Amino acid sequence: MDRNPDIEIYIKNTDAQAITAWLDSLAGQLDKGEQQPNIQHYVWHYEGEAIPVMLHERVVGKAWTSLWFNSSATPWAVDLDCAKAAATALATQVRCTANGWTE
Repeated sequence: MDRNPDIEIYIKNTDAQAITAWLDSLAGQLDKGEQQPNIQHYVWHYEGEAIPVMLHERVVGKAWTSLWFNSSATPWAVDLDCAKAAATALATQVRCTANGWTE
């Protein structure tokens, strides 16, 4: 299976603290980077990779938080894998693009 070059999911009605706690539970270290209102940047150190992560709260109708991993070195090959894991771990609705983006 091909890996997506990045992963982005949308998590419903879940605060940033719960989302970052989920990432912490997956192993690795999550370091805070630049913080702006409703947008937090992190570097997630996972299995020897430094993965840039952006968490953008209150997007898509304000009930959703975008979680974007700017790397293909995540535990998930495609967005749908990440969305399923997040939905299970966070017990909420998660959206994504199932087949990736094409230009």
